[in-house]
Amino acid sequence: MTDPIEMNSAAHEWALPRKPADVLPFLDAFIARKEAEIAEIEQMVDRYEKRRLMEERAYQSMSVIRKMLSGRKPAHHVAVEYIHYVKQPMERARMLRQEIERARQLRDSKTSSSDKLTELVSFV
Repeated sequence: MTDPIEMNSAAHEWALPRKPADVLPFLDAFIARKEAEIAEIEQMVDRYEKRRLMEERAYQSMSVIRKMLSGRKPAHHVAVEYIHYVKQPMERARMLRQEIERARQLRDSKTSSSDKLTELVSFV
């Protein structure tokens, strides 16, 4: 009736390992997830930059009359788009790289698995 809700790895992707033996596979999976997330962010930024470049090329290839009629995005709109599509995602990627580095240091350290498990709780 009032059973506690248990979190399993299927329901929650960040379920921490319960046994010291599970620490290294968890860290490997954690690093792989973060690297995949970084690759996804970089693809998103590349797509935005290609789209922006294509828009600029299309505008530059227009005749003077078409340029006057079509108009351009104001500079402050372009700046806000840059912040939203490039700067913030790349900041997120930088933070993810720092998390990966910390996880690799923890994985490669000489401490015992039980010590890694306690450190992992504070890490994640």
